[in-house]
Order: sequence, then C-alpha cells, then structure tokens
Amino acid sequence: MFHIALHQPEIPPNTGNIIRLCANTGASLHLIHPLGFVLDDKKLQRAGLDYHEWVSTQQHQNFAEFQQKANYSRLFAVSTKGQQYYHQVQYQANDGFLFGAETSGLPAEILEPLEVIRVPMLANQRSLNLSNTVAIVLYEALRQQQFENLI
Repeated sequence: MFHIALHQPEIPPNTGNIIRLCANTGASLHLIHPLGFVLDDKKLQRAGLDYHEWVSTQQHQNFAEFQQKANYSRLFAVSTKGQQYYHQVQYQANDGFLFGAETSGLPAEILEPLEVIRVPMLANQRSLNLSNTVAIVLYEALRQQQFENLI
C-alpha cells in the first residue's frame, strides 16, 4: 500500500478525484489541514462519487502531526522544484508521496529535508493538475510493484 498526502488542498474536485484514485488502487489518503473546502462540499462528493467509503482517509491538523501519525516508510515530496524525475526512484511498498496546494505547492521548510521528485513537463510551465500528478506518480509506484493486488 502507498500513502498519498495532500498538504492544504484547495480545490474540491481534485481531492474528490484523488479519493476515487485511492479507493481503486488501495492507497491511503492523508489530508493535512487547513483544507480549502469542507469535506461535505458537493463538488468533492461529486468528483469522488460513492468511493469515499472505500478509501482509508486520515486527517491531520498540520504537517508535524502527519509526520508523527502517518505510518509510511519513506516520504517523497512531489514538486516542480525537484531535480530527480519520479520514474528514476525505486519505490517500496508503504512509501508516501506528499503533494502541495494547487496554487502554492509545498513550502520550502517542508521540501528542504525531503527527497523531492518531479514529473517532467515543458519549460516555463507552472504545474500539472494535482489529481493528474498524483495518478502519474502513484501508478509508477504501483507498476514497480507489478500492480500487486490489482486486477
């Protein structure tokens, strides 16, 4: 199992899409507050369809609490500031992936001590959509595990 952590997500449909992704892959989801929406937001519910009950979701009041309570083995930050591409890492079961807010990314103080990976894209572009990026990285990690437990 892999851990997907969203640090202060802002856009309900992105989080809803990620809920659905986690439910279909067995990944656990960690939401690190503050959130830019309430969890019963209609857009979040619509994007997540009826998958909310099929995903292990934990909420953390801040990043320090997440680090203390989340049970990941290694944590990778995913950011446009990364020097290493996501496909160049050998992932292990129970690894965690940390993603920043849609408009601001991850703060420097969080990025600094972590291994930071990136998804390649054209120069001078800001970023990919959050839920797309989560899917790209998660499916590479799952591929490396031969899609264990997936059909």
